[in-house]
Amino acid sequence: MDLKVETEEMDTNQPPPLEVFAHSSTLHGISHIFTYERFCIKRCLWSVFFLGSLTFLLFVCVDRIHFYLEYPHVTKLDEVTTPSMTFPAVTFCNLNAFRFSRVTRNDLYHAGELLALLNQRYEIRDMHLVEESVLESLKVKADFHNFKPRPFNMREFYDRTGHDINDMLLACHFHGTQCRAEDFKVVFTRYGKCYTFNAGGDGRPPLVTTKGGMGNGLELMLDIQQDEYLPIWGETDETSFEAGVKVQIHSQNEPSFIDQLGFGVAPGFQTFVSCQEQRLIYLPPPWGDCKVSAMDSDFFDSYSITACRIDCETRYLVDNCNCRMVHMPGDAPYCTPELYKECADPALDFLVERDNDFCVCETPCNMTRYSKELSFVKIPSKASAKYLAKKYNKSEQYIKENIMVLDIFFEALNYETIEQKKAYEVAGLLGDIGGQMGLFIGASILTILEIFDYLYEVIKYKLCRCSDKKHKHNNNNNNDQGTVLSLDDVKCHVSNFH
Repeated sequence: MDLKVETEEMDTNQPPPLEVFAHSSTLHGISHIFTYERFCIKRCLWSVFFLGSLTFLLFVCVDRIHFYLEYPHVTKLDEVTTPSMTFPAVTFCNLNAFRFSRVTRNDLYHAGELLALLNQRYEIRDMHLVEESVLESLKVKADFHNFKPRPFNMREFYDRTGHDINDMLLACHFHGTQCRAEDFKVVFTRYGKCYTFNAGGDGRPPLVTTKGGMGNGLELMLDIQQDEYLPIWGETDETSFEAGVKVQIHSQNEPSFIDQLGFGVAPGFQTFVSCQEQRLIYLPPPWGDCKVSAMDSDFFDSYSITACRIDCETRYLVDNCNCRMVHMPGDAPYCTPELYKECADPALDFLVERDNDFCVCETPCNMTRYSKELSFVKIPSKASAKYLAKKYNKSEQYIKENIMVLDIFFEALNYETIEQKKAYEVAGLLGDIGGQMGLFIGASILTILEIFDYLYEVIKYKLCRCSDKKHKHNNNNNNDQGTVLSLDDVKCHVSNFH
């Protein structure tokens, strides 16, 4: 008689029981939870303590990860001493854009209304407000009887009628060495014809100073020529009620934006400007908001806030007025005096004062600026008034109303670095999480790998068993009879259980 018996091999790949893994694992606490003892209060308390520690660990880890995803930063301030420093570019503009003596009849015909000197009928407006000395000269220039107007260009008008550096500059010294009018570069701003000292470029490297303090920088004596100021009996964007110059101190890599970033210097005073260079380093997103990409402009190579603003304002005027102002770069045609008054000036004023959405200029990741401290003394003194009047062949009253001295220097040969740094990086996040894991559950990265390795073995074993059972079940269905053993095989098999 044959017996049908299902054979089953011993599985040597079965992972160890959970209790064995718990006692061999480096994870603290689980060896007291998974034991061979019966359920007791001790195991229950260990389970509560372990789960409580694990919960608090997860809470702390979530808090640290949330803090990291906020991308916090700190600001580091440092002061660096150096044996020499590059002197900044200094731009100044006379607050009067046009010299009255240089305004011709043709200029008055085209731009008289823009300058608030004539009305729309080419007549002198508000004649009763005009001074007698000015009125006589104005009547001659405003006589358009049998006058044939010639072509007019605003750039040429600004250049020709703007104050000349050769007439304004009475004395100039840099670092104790005399400088000349040729050392100043002509630039055009919204104030008209202006001048920049130490502009760099064109094969001329920026000047360097090796000492700090007064007398080791730039010293200028200027004549602002108030007698040349346009007469004013009306208000326009091209007229100024002030007397003096506007000054901006900036790096050679950025254009002048003097109408918004400059400071005023008045005649009758010697103005001391003590500077300190500040180098600012900002972080890119997501830690900061500085601009990482290159300058996308047809006019400027390097990015700066002022370059971005000028570029944006130029595009805005070209789009809305089909022309550009004299100080704007590009190849678009210059605005006529009519377009200045009707479109360009109102559009630019609107853009500067009210429209903050069109021109959004991000902060560059690296920039240089100059902090300033100003102080003043009266000039001329009673003792020097007569001497200066004789030296420059002017009256003492003229000297008091027109002469100014500007002294710009470094406070010391050092510069400040203001740098944003990441306050919390990946190493800090991992260190915090690792420390909390060690404190609460005594785990490390290798402990986590132990758990994953054990879970992998358990899952693999379960999957293999399911696959083997399915395979055996299919084999049993395909065979008409099971395995037939002889009587001797049965006896041998039974004897194994005794």
